[in-house]
Amino acid sequence: MKIANDYGLDVGQLKHVIITPALKSLGLDGEAAVNLVTGTALAESHARYVQQINGPALGLWQMEPATHKDIWQNYLHYKPDLVAKLTFIMNGQERESQLMHNLAYGAALCRILYLRSKEPLPDAKDAVALSAYHKQVYNTQLGKANPQTNIPHFAAAIAA
Repeated sequence: MKIANDYGLDVGQLKHVIITPALKSLGLDGEAAVNLVTGTALAESHARYVQQINGPALGLWQMEPATHKDIWQNYLHYKPDLVAKLTFIMNGQERESQLMHNLAYGAALCRILYLRSKEPLPDAKDAVALSAYHKQVYNTQLGKANPQTNIPHFAAAIAA
């Protein structure tokens, strides 16, 4: 499946230069995780927008401030080892603004949001399953993501 590259960043560089090292520094890497986080950036913002148009979401992963706050208060608060690893990629800015200014931080928070799910990650090479997982876990039933329409984004992430 080929998709026209209308992304803001080169998908291969996003995947291999930003996402893979960020997830590896947390010990949360692996092919499925990297493809899922890469595909999420493509589906959410086309790896182009660091602020949602007419909305509150921030960063390439379009994480809403309320979700970001919830991750810190109700998950990371209880995971000091993970916070120590995450602090390594933070650069001293206020946490929420890092979603826009620190791509490694945005990738890490995206992965941590997925980590909270009890469902195992899908097969690394299955764009259909990755897209469905994104809808179920990241975007939720209330979100506007269309898992069928987003399959090419996850296929591009796999191919990069």
